[in-house]
Amino acid sequence: MIAKPSIPDLLREPGARIGRPVSRVDGRLKVTGAARYAAEHDASDLAHGYIVSSAIARGRITRIDTRAALALPGVLQVFTHENRPSLAWFDRKWKDQDAPKGSPLRPLYDAEIQHALQPVALVVAESFELARHAARLVEIEYEEATHQTDLHAVRDQGFTPGKDKGGFQPPPKPRGDADRALAEAEVAVDVSFTQATEYHNPMEMHGSTVVHHPDGTLTVYDKTQGALNTQTYVCNVFGLSQAQVRVLSPFVGGAFGSGLRPQHQLFMAVLAATQLKRSVRVELSRPQMFSFGHRPETIQRVALGARRDGTLTALIHEAVQESSRYENYVEIVVNWSGQQYRCDNVRLDYKLARLDVHTPLDQRAPGAATGVPALEIAMDELACALDMDPVELRLKNYTDVDPNTGNPFSSKELRACFRQGAERFGWAKRTPQPRSMRDGRYLVGWGMAAGVWDAMQGQATARATLGIDGRLTVSSATADIGTGTYTVMTQIAADVLGLAMEDVTFLLGDSSLPMAPIEGGSWTVSSVGSAVKAACDRVRDRLVGLARKSNEGPLAGLPAEEVTMADGHLVARSDPARRVPVTEVMRAADLLTIEEEARSVPYYLARSRHAFGTHSAVFAEVRVDPELGTMQVTRVVSAVAAGRIINPKTARSQIMGAVVWGLGMAMQEEALIDHRLGRVMNHDLAEYHVPVAADIHDIDVIFVEEQDEMVNPLGAKGVGEIGIVGVPAAIANALYHATGVRVRDLPITVDKILAGLRAER
Repeated sequence: MIAKPSIPDLLREPGARIGRPVSRVDGRLKVTGAARYAAEHDASDLAHGYIVSSAIARGRITRIDTRAALALPGVLQVFTHENRPSLAWFDRKWKDQDAPKGSPLRPLYDAEIQHALQPVALVVAESFELARHAARLVEIEYEEATHQTDLHAVRDQGFTPGKDKGGFQPPPKPRGDADRALAEAEVAVDVSFTQATEYHNPMEMHGSTVVHHPDGTLTVYDKTQGALNTQTYVCNVFGLSQAQVRVLSPFVGGAFGSGLRPQHQLFMAVLAATQLKRSVRVELSRPQMFSFGHRPETIQRVALGARRDGTLTALIHEAVQESSRYENYVEIVVNWSGQQYRCDNVRLDYKLARLDVHTPLDQRAPGAATGVPALEIAMDELACALDMDPVELRLKNYTDVDPNTGNPFSSKELRACFRQGAERFGWAKRTPQPRSMRDGRYLVGWGMAAGVWDAMQGQATARATLGIDGRLTVSSATADIGTGTYTVMTQIAADVLGLAMEDVTFLLGDSSLPMAPIEGGSWTVSSVGSAVKAACDRVRDRLVGLARKSNEGPLAGLPAEEVTMADGHLVARSDPARRVPVTEVMRAADLLTIEEEARSVPYYLARSRHAFGTHSAVFAEVRVDPELGTMQVTRVVSAVAAGRIINPKTARSQIMGAVVWGLGMAMQEEALIDHRLGRVMNHDLAEYHVPVAADIHDIDVIFVEEQDEMVNPLGAKGVGEIGIVGVPAAIANALYHATGVRVRDLPITVDKILAGLRAER
């Protein structure tokens, strides 16, 4: 049995809980099956809905016959555009928190078909199996219209979007004359890249269980990254008050952006529940997971010019990205290139092209995971043209100022990322010539890339309640999509109040809790964590005030700054023997609880004068079979600078998971669309390939020490996104080093490698 540290030991260890590699507090619930997800909650009168999806990509429904389905015993109703209720939502432009500019798709609104697999009917029955069977009996006839799902066919029809959604920043104005500088450059590369469409495939598919209570109120269990966003959506769409709708989402089996917007199964489930006056569950099948948001396909051009010494003189980055016909979904794809390196002549351009698809949706590191790899592959090509080490080229053009704005970074330890990552990887042993490194019959390649992501913060509120039993409950309506939110918030609260982790409970995923933004963009620790700290600071201040006012207490009269908290006690910093239990202080004041609520807001002045970001350096090793064209990623070292790391264990897991996904982006994930039909053909996990355990080898994560007093009160930055950003480029660059084959169209598949090897011969 491990003894608890003494109070003096705790006092000598600032940040006694923050910074420790603590295991997940919700881990036991998950591995034992006690954690219940959105489609696992029951109700006594639960009915089941199954969605009927459109068989065409564009056109209209001319006939829909539900009689055969309704004739089955146990089928309760089939909802279509012909019998759906009249809702105010259908007549106005209401949006959810994450909606881009345009008019959101409204399921069952009319006979119009705007994309393949669009929901066109909902069959509700007493069992899931019956609902699914009845759905096959619904007869639908269509009048097809000409559709377009090929981005390459419409790339020249791209248009420049405006400030279409929160967080989107149009590319900055050009600086210098990039085209002229490129033409006059001593060394130049000018290349094109494509990134295939990727679909969200979290382990938990999207589902909603709507419990209808006798008084007409609803309890909604939803797969969401923001319970408040779901609540607001339901209230606006169905004309309900917040008192009538409570949303619960305590556990989420992965989301990665797919839960930022309410998906159509939520609308269907609430529609059925309110119309039938009973509880209803609707869950998407795996193929239906390909019926909504995705990482959009992108076509890019990157052109770099440089002097012989490696100094960048020209940088051009252009991108054309898909969006739907009814919304302008935009990402920050090219802006990173203007921020990443020092260059006097830069031109960045971003356009959208409309397709007959569902609106794309944020997916882990949206924009950066697409745009940064294109830049970083081009930088590798430039390094090869200069006969220069890729790390040296990046250091040559390093900047501590964001060239897009002229603002200095609040902190940027990317140099240390390069140094520590290269040392851990053994980069100095790399021979620069392609095909110069072997392991038996295998060609070995080493590649690297840099990564960047914003260090964002939103407004959030948290409540802290300390009981007379010494236990603390902290709450905020945030989410935990597998990132470790439960754990890190517990750590922050325990750290502030000097409590043991087991004496702290953090509550989330409930719309009745204090306000929190949707969980996404790597800003939850920064936003909600700062609110948790502020609420706990207020509890501590009240306790300290009570202890100092006690005439007979050991801390009476001490200045407030001389009192701290540790191990459930208030303690004098100068004399740890002078201490008093928290529970004793509360009893003396006749208090059963102390409750405080606090709201955190970003440091707006600092953010107007500085750039805030996380940075990384990724090093990858690949082994290529020159006869078969197969490639394995055998080692990855990811060195990350993300401010103060609250929990190295959960943060490391976040980076490792992001590296795995980056490997999938580089080598496997690709939605194969038959443009004749306008639909994804590999819409299951058998043929839509994602990395599995056998694909993954050594992943080493380094957290570079970084101090940042301006980013937020915790000094912490998010790690969910930064881990993926540089990975696809590092792998692509390693492939070139191994084989001399340059693949600029992701994912890198066997056929592309073999074609390149044949061309080399």
